Amino acid sequence: MSGTVVGILGFITIIAIVVLLFQSRTLPSIAFITVPAILGVILVIGGYYTWDNMAALIKAGFGSTGPTATLFVFSVLYFGIMTDAGMFDVIIGKLMKLVGDNVIGVTLMTAVIALIGHLDGGGASTFCIVVPAMLPVYKRMHMRPTTLLRIAVLAMGVLNLMPWAGPTMRAASVLGIEAGSLWGTLIPIQIFGIVLCLGHAVLAGFQEKARGAGLTGKLAKEEGEVVVDTAVDDATKNELARPKLFWFNLILTFAVIALLIKDIFPSYVPFMFGVAIAILVNYPGAKMQKKVINLHAGPALMMCSTLMGAAVLMGMLVKTVEGADGTAIPSVVTNMSSLITMILPAALGRHLPLVIGILSVPLALAFDTDSYFYGMLPVMIGIGAEFGIAALPIAVAMVVCRNCATFISPMVPATLLGTGLADVDIKDHIKASFFYVWGFSIICMIFAIILGIIPL
Repeated sequence: MSGTVVGILGFITIIAIVVLLFQSRTLPSIAFITVPAILGVILVIGGYYTWDNMAALIKAGFGSTGPTATLFVFSVLYFGIMTDAGMFDVIIGKLMKLVGDNVIGVTLMTAVIALIGHLDGGGASTFCIVVPAMLPVYKRMHMRPTTLLRIAVLAMGVLNLMPWAGPTMRAASVLGIEAGSLWGTLIPIQIFGIVLCLGHAVLAGFQEKARGAGLTGKLAKEEGEVVVDTAVDDATKNELARPKLFWFNLILTFAVIALLIKDIFPSYVPFMFGVAIAILVNYPGAKMQKKVINLHAGPALMMCSTLMGAAVLMGMLVKTVEGADGTAIPSVVTNMSSLITMILPAALGRHLPLVIGILSVPLALAFDTDSYFYGMLPVMIGIGAEFGIAALPIAVAMVVCRNCATFISPMVPATLLGTGLADVDIKDHIKASFFYVWGFSIICMIFAIILGIIPL
């Protein structure tokens, strides 16, 4: 089976998954398992892989999503315990006094928290900071959680240009320069992007106000939208509330987040420690602890199944195995990348940075970060050289525009973590964010063209 056919099958796989999700034909976990599995069987029958290769690829996929699944379980439990104990009720009360009935203040606060929270470049940790803090406020204000995610991912995309963030480091390594040097070129675009994401937060606030959001508002039921039910069983809430432990829980939460940002341990370890301490102090006794954990078992299990399904998707599309002769077999994504390079140069090679910038957001749905920068960027640089285009503007276009879409991609495990914490289906997150993110990336690219960083 030729690489071209494998690449075509890869794109068909992505399209099939997107269609299944958007038409609500099945759960994300089922789509992530079945469609790539069918692809794997076809590739084995076609002689591209063996059954052993397929098994190895799926096993390798769990290396990408396993830690995120663990992080999700313990972060859900931790923030669930803090919610049950009433810590967020106090914080929300303070925030509500600060912003009052100001919906725009809430959206701006979301953007600022996301910008600050993503200074470490960690998508999972940022979602763990932003979503639990702001989601109760959004529910209280009758605002959509999809708006919360959209504001957060745009802010995170802009901050992801930092030299210690993954995409910038990857692009710099391909260019053979220091990440700080590449960031020096990106700084004006990043500053513009920060202003733009704050402007988008204001726009999102006006949109929510137009829908009737506010302390006395009602969440409008729109087609295909699930109305958030904020009612809580008062008896259970009172039984689990621990107002006298507010300061202990707040200090513990800061300690968990500090340990998360410090990056000494894997990201799930601080939450494991936090859960153990929080449940022992707030709810002593095995019977009460079991009750609290059972309250949050459903969401954790649902999200873990999605992440485990994503392991099959990542393995079959992204991972690489060795053939019988000891050489690496090109991954499906590598063949998809080669297919794109076969199509683009003939007609659009002279405007390659512009073309790849425009296509970066749609391609983000199909390529993980490593494949995009280590697989596609070197090929694009080689093609650009044939047309006299320098490597730097190609890299800038790919970094800036791809970063905007990082956290709407189902190929990025942190995206699934964010949607799980916000209790939003991945398809609804993509629907609500895709065109905003795409427009955002194009505006940033136009700004780079105006500055002369990217040639027209």
